[in-house]
Amino acid sequence: MSKLDKATVRLNKALDALERTTASLAESRGEAAELLKERDTLLARLAALEDGARSLSGKNAVIESRLDSAIEEIRAALGR
Repeated sequence: MSKLDKATVRLNKALDALERTTASLAESRGEAAELLKERDTLLARLAALEDGARSLSGKNAVIESRLDSAIEEIRAALGR
């Protein structure tokens, strides 16, 4: 086998390795894009849930105040 043939074999092996690497990289980028999309979806959902939690917290405060007032009125009516 001549030097040229040996170099050609090495070059072909290197090109095959490069193709495998680029294919793997492209697959990884696709997976990364999917993960980023899922992350954005989850962040939006989290933000919506946080808004809902704040809303419920405000409603709970109103209900707590109204219940406290009602309890005070009942105690006053019972003479306690």
